[in-house]
Amino acid sequence: MVLGGRGEAGLKKTIYVFNDGEFRRKDNTLYFETEQGKKYLPVEDISQIFVFGEVTVNKRFLEFVSHKEIIIHFFNNYGYYSGSFYPREHLNSGYMTLKQAEYYLDEQKRLDIACRFVTGAVRNIEQVLKYYKNRGKDLEECLTRVQALAATIQGCSSVNELMAIEGNIRNTYYSAFNEIISNEDFYFDGRNKRPPRDRLNALISYGNTMAYVTVLSEIYKTHLDPRIGFLHTTNFRRFTLNLDVAEIFKPILVDRVIFYLLSRNMLRKPHFEKRTDGIFMNDKGRKVFIEEWEKRLQTTIKHRELGRSVSYRRLVRMELYKLEKHFIGEREYEPFVSRW
Repeated sequence: MVLGGRGEAGLKKTIYVFNDGEFRRKDNTLYFETEQGKKYLPVEDISQIFVFGEVTVNKRFLEFVSHKEIIIHFFNNYGYYSGSFYPREHLNSGYMTLKQAEYYLDEQKRLDIACRFVTGAVRNIEQVLKYYKNRGKDLEECLTRVQALAATIQGCSSVNELMAIEGNIRNTYYSAFNEIISNEDFYFDGRNKRPPRDRLNALISYGNTMAYVTVLSEIYKTHLDPRIGFLHTTNFRRFTLNLDVAEIFKPILVDRVIFYLLSRNMLRKPHFEKRTDGIFMNDKGRKVFIEEWEKRLQTTIKHRELGRSVSYRRLVRMELYKLEKHFIGEREYEPFVSRW
């Protein structure tokens, strides 16, 4: 099965591949072949391909998608990100890379940007809690604790200290999930991962993975280098900037999708399976999540500064443009905060 998600007018779409099969090039066209037959793909209309099934590709195919600037993300049997094939960067900027490195190597500049990321994440967490509080959920105490922790962010003297506060805020926020979800099949007893030990943690981990890869795809379309992050330490891990930016959007994208799917009973126990090393979503569950995830990314909101509607996917790209302007001293970066 190949699912296509179209974005705003003028934007290319994302293709999700769950079947096993083979990608091939035929002249100036691509097709995906399975035992059931061939499905042709409109290359001029594709931005990226997410591959969850077992697929075969050849050099001719990779050369063609590289020429068309199509990114391919690969996921393992558990549905988690394993790697990407992306074309030679056509927006490489030595100047921008140097500016990113400058802000990373200067401890105060790095801490300042990291604080902005965490502040944006916390403000969006607060918006989620207020949204459900206004719909009758008992979240006043949780919201108060989050706000109290948020008040200590600007007093941090190091990124490690900031990370500790961010972790406390996340744990406090997660303590509200049982009240919001109210589903015994998805009872939350704290965050765990690598591997997740219950259905809700499996769902959160999968959703976060989709957020990280979505941001990574958008970084590729800017002059930024995904290897230089600020909140997450830049080390031998390949990408970190996407982890930083995703923190801002996880509450309003990942968590809201999770709450929506569970409140409407669209994800249930049969969508998960226990393996020797944990609990994971199965293919059917992942397809349900992906369909709603794409809908969410395509959802548009009225942008106050632009005076027009933009999709959440576009908002992610705009967040990256704001970072570029911050690095070159054109405009101070302020993280996106949801207003609903």
